[in-house]
Amino acid sequence: MIVLTLCNHKGGTGKTTSAVHLAAALGLSGRRTLLVDLDPQGFLTRALGAPEPAPEHSSLALFEPQQTLAEVPMLPMSGFDLLPSHLAMTRVMRKLDKPSDVLWAKDSIQTLSGYDVLLFDTAAAVTVFSLNALVASRFCVIPVTPEHQPVVGAEQTFGTVRMVQQKLNPELTDPLFLLTQVDARRSDHGGFRATLRHHYGPCVMRTMIRTSAALSRTYPGGTTVFDHDPYGKGARDYANAADELLGIIERGGLRTAVRGRAGDEHGKIDAAALAAVAA
Repeated sequence: MIVLTLCNHKGGTGKTTSAVHLAAALGLSGRRTLLVDLDPQGFLTRALGAPEPAPEHSSLALFEPQQTLAEVPMLPMSGFDLLPSHLAMTRVMRKLDKPSDVLWAKDSIQTLSGYDVLLFDTAAAVTVFSLNALVASRFCVIPVTPEHQPVVGAEQTFGTVRMVQQKLNPELTDPLFLLTQVDARRSDHGGFRATLRHHYGPCVMRTMIRTSAALSRTYPGGTTVFDHDPYGKGARDYANAADELLGIIERGGLRTAVRGRAGDEHGKIDAAALAAVAA
C-alpha cells in the first residue's frame, strides 16, 4: 500500500483541495484510495459534506489501542473513501505527549487492508498528528502557492520532513513540492516558481495546478471537480499531477542532495532572495 502525506505549515496553499483531488484522481486511475483527515478542525471533512461521525468512526480510531481500522466504516466519496476527522481530536492531541506517541498511525494502518493508496491530510501546523502521518508515510507532497509566505512555510515544512526522515522514519523519501493556484499572468508567480526550481530541482513537480474557478467551489455529496467539470483545467491539472506522482512513486521516490532548513544551507532560499522575487 502506498502511504502518502500532504502537509504545509502555512495555510491557504491549496492543501485540502489537493488532498481531495489527488485522492479522486488516484481513484479514477483504478487504485482504491483512502483519504484520512488528520486535521482536528476537520476542514476536509466539512468540504466533502460529510457529517461529523461518532468518535470511534473517525480518525481518532488510529489512536485507540482497543480498536482496529478494520472495524471502522469508511465513508464512500466519489472515487475514494474517507476517514473523517472529529472535534475530539483536539482534546486527544493534548494527551499524546510521549516520544512513542508519534507511532500510533504507523502501527494502526498495519491492520488496514483493501486499499492501494492511503493519503493523510494534515493541519497547517506541526502537531503530533502531522508527525504521526509523516512517520507512517513513505512519500510526502507539499502544496505551495508561488508567493512569499507560502514559500516560506513550504521551506519550513521541507525542513520538518527531512528531520522526520533523519530521526524517525528513514523510509520516508524526499518531499515533493506541488505548485498550486498558479496564475501565469503574475510575474511574481513566475519568479517564485523559478526560484523554487533553482534551489530544489527535482523536488519540484513538473505539473502545476493553475487557478481555476471550478477548484474554488465546494461540491455536494463528496463529489469533486472530476464530476462537475471533468474537461476543465482543474481536473486536467490534478489528473496530470496524479500521473506524475505515481511515476515518481513507482521509481521509489526521490533521494537528493537538497537539505533545506533541516540540514546544511544548500537548497535554502534566503530572505533576501525571496524579497527580491516579491519586489
